[in-house]
Amino acid sequence: MVSSPGATGSPAVPRPGGRTGRVRRQVLDAVRAELVEHGYDALTVDTVATRAGVHRTTVYRRWRDVGGLLADVFDTAGDDAWQPPDTGSLRGDLLALNDEVLAALTERPPATMALIAASFRSEEAARALGRFWEDRYARCEPVVRRAVERGEVPSGTRARPLLICATAPLYHRLVLMRMPAEPGLAALAATSAVLAASAGAFTGPESGDA
Repeated sequence: MVSSPGATGSPAVPRPGGRTGRVRRQVLDAVRAELVEHGYDALTVDTVATRAGVHRTTVYRRWRDVGGLLADVFDTAGDDAWQPPDTGSLRGDLLALNDEVLAALTERPPATMALIAASFRSEEAARALGRFWEDRYARCEPVVRRAVERGEVPSGTRARPLLICATAPLYHRLVLMRMPAEPGLAALAATSAVLAASAGAFTGPESGDA
């Protein structure tokens, strides 16, 4: 979901400043840069410390290892003020979401893709990415709630399965298949999800949630 875990430009929730906050920003920026330029296998506490311009013991003391560094990158990505779009229609909202997903997955340098790939190599990073997705799905629930209120989809439509249906084709093609997005893919996925939702595909027992 969006904004992406690799993004650094979203408005952030204020954090404590001072030297501690500055060092954290330097270190996490260094993690992203090293990951994009050299990949997970070359990512070490030492390379991050050198790039960030801080002593290695500072990094070891706070983050312990690469897993801790990556987890903090994901956790920091959730400290923004992002909210889902409100275009006035479910299809418009889902298309706007998909446009953001597409932008994140095709950004250059490919920070989001590099972070997602790294999450398959680190259990700690994978758990942190899971927290990021949980946060994004929760923030996107108003998209479906508004659609129910407008009468676009049936009462009882479950938000998460609908959102997954709308965005999954992008992740499947770009992340899993490593292929470029087809023209119109974002719109097709959004439209397909709306048609399925309007037909009642996402109502029913919550046990079916992904």
